[in-house]
Amino acid sequence: MNTVAIVDYGMGNLRSVAKAVEHVAPTAKVIVTANPADLSAADRIIVPGQGAMPDCMRELKARQLADAVIKMAASKPFLGICIGQQMLFEHSEEGDVAGLGLFPGRVRRFPAEAMHDAAGVPLKVPHMGWNGVRQSEAHPLWQGIADGERFYFVHSYYVEPASPEVIAGSTHYGIMFTSAVARANIFAVQFHPEKSAAVGLKLLENFMHWHP
Repeated sequence: MNTVAIVDYGMGNLRSVAKAVEHVAPTAKVIVTANPADLSAADRIIVPGQGAMPDCMRELKARQLADAVIKMAASKPFLGICIGQQMLFEHSEEGDVAGLGLFPGRVRRFPAEAMHDAAGVPLKVPHMGWNGVRQSEAHPLWQGIADGERFYFVHSYYVEPASPEVIAGSTHYGIMFTSAVARANIFAVQFHPEKSAAVGLKLLENFMHWHP
């Protein structure tokens, strides 16, 4: 049986992610867990997230999940969502905290001076709502999803990879920012596929059938 573990570190839309995965993969076993042993036994790992990076890293360490997540990201199909993407990087401006360091780069806040549209109308931070994602290259998780499709975002910070080759998708909101990264068995996104209607469900379905 295809088993996916959704990492419970006290933050994120755990139940909505679980329900979305159950919808696209009804024969899979979906578990929401804070037990490293469950992560080790699962075939796939999803790390969702919502909230602040300092809280995220504190809870990961308090629940003894940081090392387990690093270990699982080295070998299993791994999907990071929102903070679950940001935690993969080395450092975040939010709270001036270190991440897991799996990707070189940092997490930055949207620059206030750039937060306006082409007509000069101010843009709100957090970036909240639907926005297009420009795919940087073909990837199994983009299969059946048109380039430029719109996904649902809620965030004030974005990842800035040090290695451009890991960028899998970009989005414009005042600036062009990285909204998806990929490397080997890891795929991570800033948007929320579980809140992105049919197109988000398609990405989750692709993840459940992905064999990197």
